[in-house]
Formats: sequence, structure tokens, C-alpha cells
Amino acid sequence: MSISADYVVAVLLLRGLVLATLCFHYAAAACSKHCYCSESDGGAKTVRCSNQRLTEVPHDIPNDTRRVYLDFNLLTSIPANAFAGLSHLAELDLSHNNISQLQPGAFRGLSSSLQFLDLSVNKLAHFNADSFEGLRARANLTNNPWHCDCNLQMALPRVELEPVSLTGIVCQTSDPEEMSVQGLAFLLEPDIDLCVVMKRTTDVAMLVVMFGWFTMVISYLVYYVRANQEDARRHLEYLKSLPSRQTKSEESSTISTVV
Repeated sequence: MSISADYVVAVLLLRGLVLATLCFHYAAAACSKHCYCSESDGGAKTVRCSNQRLTEVPHDIPNDTRRVYLDFNLLTSIPANAFAGLSHLAELDLSHNNISQLQPGAFRGLSSSLQFLDLSVNKLAHFNADSFEGLRARANLTNNPWHCDCNLQMALPRVELEPVSLTGIVCQTSDPEEMSVQGLAFLLEPDIDLCVVMKRTTDVAMLVVMFGWFTMVISYLVYYVRANQEDARRHLEYLKSLPSRQTKSEESSTISTVV
């Protein structure tokens, strides 16, 4: 009886070991390399790739992932479609990297699911609205060396991020420099117009074009008048060369008298 019980216990232990091994291999196979995966009680998958010295976004992140942590790595650029296929992704942490460029379409495919995007503590200087196409998430854009210029001013109205997200854009440099916006959250300074220089340049260009057209019109009028004057002079000389009516009349009278 004891042998039978020991046998049953051994079989159960072996089965448990096999199941655990299979689960471990499944979890490992379903997770990105160099990353750690976990699931909540509700089945939401989290992929943690923090502090792994990664230089690019992993291409093997499971499609059912809800949260991705890529903070404290060596990322410098986020290419287009970097997270394509992650249609369930709700939270993305890219903070504490060296990201200086977000290519157009960097977050394409996340517009309907992403709720929070962390891009803080990076090297982002230029804001490209096409990088955030359709994204309605709340974003952390603080602690970046933002360069505030007319391009930034024109790009901000084109994005659909939560408005509070854009308050994280604090100007480190500006163009024109005399606007003195360094250290200011650009969105909170509605009276600042960074496109004033471009508008002045445009106005000057329009004046130059208008002056050019005006000069062309005046030149044409002068030419037209001179050409007409020459024609009129020639016509007048031609008329003068013709015998007048008075001469013909006198000649007729003389002939009549003689007759």
C-alpha cells in the first residue's frame, strides 16, 4: 500500500515538474529577448526591458502586451512603425534614454490603445508633429532640451495629445533668441509669437515681388507710349506729305478762271 502511495506521489511530482517546465519554456518563448515578462491576474502582459543597454527597440515584443518599459537604455532614435502590431499597448516608458529623434510614424498603430507615453529625460530638441500622428495619449515630455522656434509653434496645434502633455515642453533655446523664452513652458505663454521674424521676411518678400511687378508694368507702359508716339509721328509725317484739300481747291479755281 505504501509502495502504491509513493508511486502516486512520484507520478504527481513528475507531472507537476513537467508542467512547470512547459510553462517556463512557454513564458520564455512568449517574451522578448533580454526582457522580463509578467502577467496580472486579469491577463494583462507587462514587458520590462529596463536598464539592458539596448540600442534599438526590440522586434519580438509579444503582440498582446499591455505595458512596455524601455527606460534607462541607450536608445537614440525611434524609427517609423517601431511598435507596429502592439494594438493592445496602453503604457510605454521610453524615459532616461538618449533619444534625439522621433521619426514620422514612430508610434503608428497605437492611436486607439495607448494611454500614457513617457519620453522624459531624453535629448529631444525638435518637435515633429508627424511623429505623434493620431496619438491621443497623455505624454511626459519634460526634461528635454527643447528648441522653441516657429516650427514648434506651428506643429503644436497639429497634435492630438492631451493638452496638459504639451506643458512639459520647456524651452532651453529659442529662435529668435531675443524672444527670451528660455526656461518657459511654451504652451503657457500664449502672447509669444516665434513666427514674427518669418512673417516679417514674408512681408518683405511680398513687397519685393510687388515692386518687381510694378516696375514691369511701368516699363511696359513707357514702352507702349513711346511706340505709339513713334507711330503717331510717322502717321503725321505721312499726312503732311499728302496734298491738302485747299491746294486742290485753288488749282480748280484757277482752271475755272482760265476757262
